[in-house]
Amino acid sequence: MNYKMLFVVTAVALAGSSWAEAQAPSSADQAFVTKVGQGGMAEVALGKLAVEKGSNREVKGFGQRMVDDHGKAGAELKAIAQTKNVPWPDAPSAESKALQERLSKLTGSAFDQAYIDAMVSAHRGTVATFQTELQSGSDSGIKAWATKTLPTVEAHLTHAQQVQKSVSGGHSTH
Repeated sequence: MNYKMLFVVTAVALAGSSWAEAQAPSSADQAFVTKVGQGGMAEVALGKLAVEKGSNREVKGFGQRMVDDHGKAGAELKAIAQTKNVPWPDAPSAESKALQERLSKLTGSAFDQAYIDAMVSAHRGTVATFQTELQSGSDSGIKAWATKTLPTVEAHLTHAQQVQKSVSGGHSTH
């Protein structure tokens, strides 16, 4: 009887671990979390820089929106990642850090133009990243977050394009 009990306990334990492994987010889902997590951190840091250094009221307002919206969305995604044991990035990407360094050296309208051009470009890429996740992601929780968040990212792109036109005198540069 002890052997039967040991067999049942072992079988249940093995089945549980196999189920947990089957439920782990795919490497593509994990890559999405990393990329979006790093991007969100960059948006917050760059948004703070825009609030501080921007000379245009619309640029400053857009920067604050990035701080608020990406801060909130990042906290939500981080919580989802933690429940799924998906590693959370420690910092923005090296590319984003280089952009922040470059922008921090600019002032006035040069800063405004470079910042908003970078935001249009970044948000175009982010929309594409979200669309890829929605089409090919496998984790229902991560996809649900992406579905809920994509309209905000699309609104950021539209807003950035409007600010870009205003900053460049009605002509978008990208």
